[in-house]
Amino acid sequence: MASPRRLTVAIIGRPNVGKSTLFNRLAGKKLAIVDDTPGVTRDWRSADGYLAGIELTVVDTAGLEEAFDDSLEARMRRQTERAIERADVGLFIVDARAGITPLDRHFAAWLRKGKTPIILVANKCEGNAGKPGLMECYELGLGDPVPLSAEHGEGMADLVDALTPYLPPDAPEEEVEEAEGPLDDEAAEARDNAKPLQLAIVGRPNVGKSTLLNSLLGEERVLTGPEAGMTRDAIAAEWTWRDRPVKLVDTAGLRRRARVEDKLEKLAVADTLRVVRMAHVVVLVLDADAILDKQDLTIARQVIEEGRGLVIAVNKWDAVANRAEALQQLSDRLETSLPQVRGIPTITISALKQQKLDVLLDAAFEVYRLWNRRIPTAQLNRWLQGMLESHPPPLVDGRRLKIRYMTQVKARPPTFALFSSRPVEIPEHYTRYLINGLRETFKLPAVPLRFLLRKGSDNPFD
Repeated sequence: MASPRRLTVAIIGRPNVGKSTLFNRLAGKKLAIVDDTPGVTRDWRSADGYLAGIELTVVDTAGLEEAFDDSLEARMRRQTERAIERADVGLFIVDARAGITPLDRHFAAWLRKGKTPIILVANKCEGNAGKPGLMECYELGLGDPVPLSAEHGEGMADLVDALTPYLPPDAPEEEVEEAEGPLDDEAAEARDNAKPLQLAIVGRPNVGKSTLLNSLLGEERVLTGPEAGMTRDAIAAEWTWRDRPVKLVDTAGLRRRARVEDKLEKLAVADTLRVVRMAHVVVLVLDADAILDKQDLTIARQVIEEGRGLVIAVNKWDAVANRAEALQQLSDRLETSLPQVRGIPTITISALKQQKLDVLLDAAFEVYRLWNRRIPTAQLNRWLQGMLESHPPPLVDGRRLKIRYMTQVKARPPTFALFSSRPVEIPEHYTRYLINGLRETFKLPAVPLRFLLRKGSDNPFD
């Protein structure tokens, strides 16, 4: 089977010309936040895309601004420059309906001097309103413009023709051996280890999430600064740590719902919650000066309800004066406010100074291992028999409830089914007794456990 031909394509242009709309079109899903407000995208983000037989790594960038100081706009421009340098080809987007602006001319002159080949794309060409602007595109000196409508999907065939000359040559065909029989445990574990750990970084605004991602990657991958709410889109980065693939995702800060009024912030919050649902393990970043406040607890509960593994990172620990008191406060809050998940790893870090980041990643991979844990049915029922003998089920209407057997129905997170003659009558305190016993005996801290009550016969194979 021939290896696919892949291009890395950076989408660039001034604000509000439709870059994120085209990004979503090529990615085949709504990944980037799209709004009429200029400057919605601040960090460059990438996704896999596919266009008429061409496999793409599509990069969405912030709108190009003519700023060269330390302002947010200048930092956004520098991020876009790095994305262009790494791309195989750039798509320079202009708004055909608005016509060519002085800013378009300025950046076209800059792009002509670069090493990355540029394809000029005239967006919003549906109907006749874009025809005058399309003619104006020739003055930019970037060759024939590709007319399209990113919103309506028109002109994609012309874009394919423009991209084709930049494709790498076909790779030689490789023989693929057929797998024989089911995988043994070691092979299954090796297969799982080859898959990237989906690691999401969440927390309140301005606690250091983006700084943490940059420190882990060893580069300024996302914008950081004193401005709260800087990250809007969830930014993913592929990475390898100790030969294990990791997909890191930085997310927008989550404030209390009552304070979220701006439309863009609502879209950013929805994007963050989508990332949590897709993650394997979530790192909840706390500010050491305000450990585990009400909003932090709300975020932690959302992670647990989604069935994701949880690790807590207390950031800015280097600035804490009374560390023993801060740790005791955190331990007390976890004990009283999150009793449903015990043993959540709590790592004190400094993202800015790169302190204890290896410890944080060790904890994340250990939680991931537990999140994938499977317990054999025979071992589970031997444990259950001992629990029933130590503390028999209660009497209901003068009759003792009969618990028949138990099995694990899935992992990610570990989910167990308990079969009984009258499952609806098993009291909550008794299921809590069994769940706590599961955690203690089988060493399952830090991950949510799902416990299902089912009606069943004495035979587990019935």
